[in-house]
Amino acid sequence: MASPDKDLEPVLDKDGVRLTVDDAIATVTLTNPAKRNAQSPALWRALTQAGRSLPGSVRVVVVRAEGQSFSAGLDRQAFTPEGFDGEPSFIDLARGSDAELDATIAEYQEAFTWWRRSDIVSVAAVQGHAIGAGFQLALACDLRVVADDVQFAMRETSLGLVPDLTGTHPLVSLVGYARALEICATGRFVLAEEAERTGLANLAVPAAQLDDAVRDLTAALLAAPRDAVIETKALLRGAQERPYEEQRTAERASQARRLRDLAGVGD
Repeated sequence: MASPDKDLEPVLDKDGVRLTVDDAIATVTLTNPAKRNAQSPALWRALTQAGRSLPGSVRVVVVRAEGQSFSAGLDRQAFTPEGFDGEPSFIDLARGSDAELDATIAEYQEAFTWWRRSDIVSVAAVQGHAIGAGFQLALACDLRVVADDVQFAMRETSLGLVPDLTGTHPLVSLVGYARALEICATGRFVLAEEAERTGLANLAVPAAQLDDAVRDLTAALLAAPRDAVIETKALLRGAQERPYEEQRTAERASQARRLRDLAGVGD
């Protein structure tokens, strides 16, 4: 896959993550294609730092990856006794207290939480393998555009683990409990046609058209006024938890704010 962000001066470029900003558009690129963009705690910290480094001008964040795979998931080196250089191995973590283990996993999850901030719309551009943590990174985003060679899989259960990088909530929201359970428990691949049909992907395109499709979607997202998009995103996110009557009330309150803003009338 091409690298449309390489001509821009990076805001961040470390541990397999590059962040570039072009006015209202930020691009987060996974940059270790030799390892199929396998993930590590260092990469997760870099993703967290990327979220904290976004300028206020950014409205759309695209996450993409160099090479043939979006991300093959967790680097298996994490399960070896030696782990990663300068990092405790997962075996060492398992020997720690419950509080220490909980705090460590919570820190890892921060890399996957900021993508749904109310002030941005995040888009995952996904090609090839998106497995485990790779699948969960795509699920962390608001929208997903996939190449026709995409292969989603949630392999944690097959390894005796559970998906713990925030992917379970969006997965169930998108495809329902029964299909989510079947995807996770079997670890099977979800290909492009099924991903688009079930709502995992907003759009599936030939791999050669992935960059263009994401560019077109980004332009469409930027065409609407920023405040209206922010209000609409918050309204739709809340609809998953609110009863019908409460959602009607939220709609009225949001619309009142928008009308006052447009009319230049203060609260």
